[in-house]
Amino acid sequence: MRRTGLASLLAATTALTLAFALPSRAAEDAVVIPAPTVDAAPATGIQTAVIAGGCFWGVQGVFQHTAGVVNAVSGYAGGTKATADYQTVSSGRTGHAESVEIKFDPKKISYGKILQIYFSVAHDPTQLNRQGPDTGTQYRSAIFTTSDEQKKVAEAYIAQLSGAKVFSKPIVTKVGALEAFYPAEAYHQDYLTLHPNQPYIAYNDIPKVENLKKLFADNYIEKPTLVSASKATN
Repeated sequence: MRRTGLASLLAATTALTLAFALPSRAAEDAVVIPAPTVDAAPATGIQTAVIAGGCFWGVQGVFQHTAGVVNAVSGYAGGTKATADYQTVSSGRTGHAESVEIKFDPKKISYGKILQIYFSVAHDPTQLNRQGPDTGTQYRSAIFTTSDEQKKVAEAYIAQLSGAKVFSKPIVTKVGALEAFYPAEAYHQDYLTLHPNQPYIAYNDIPKVENLKKLFADNYIEKPTLVSASKATN
């Protein structure tokens, strides 16, 4: 995945070299899935969803192009504040997963719709402790719920998709209560938008946004909702 400073430059150079050997298709294909039969009740006020599905660059990028999302922040969930930094999380021994905190307007998009996009285009929920080229528990598929209602919706949707056998392999996504979310370092925020031609992004993540536009046209927005813009208006 990605690094900062000199390490980031070296990693990008290596990735660029390897990119010429990569096949033209994306590492992960989207899956057409039904909408959840159980969804959250109508609500007012901004709500929060926290999900993990591999590298947070691509997951953040997908939801920054999703209508109704007012902010999507890359970060860490599942571990302690003391270990919530990229280098430590990358060890795979902190309990953290690379996650995205999604603030959304339930009048414009439901929690269930967010989960549908998450399972369909944002990641592959059948990959255990990995996602595409990234391996380790920090890249696991997980939903961190902020309420009993979210837990009910998430568990019911996993059961629905599993029963319908829409995926060729079992769903391994874990559902658990959110204890805390810690924003990632500034250089990780808005990464897909800032570096669309970086080989990792171009190969693994841009196709996710393209699939969002294709499969969820009514929920897609062309101009991303960036963290930097949100900070500027606060």
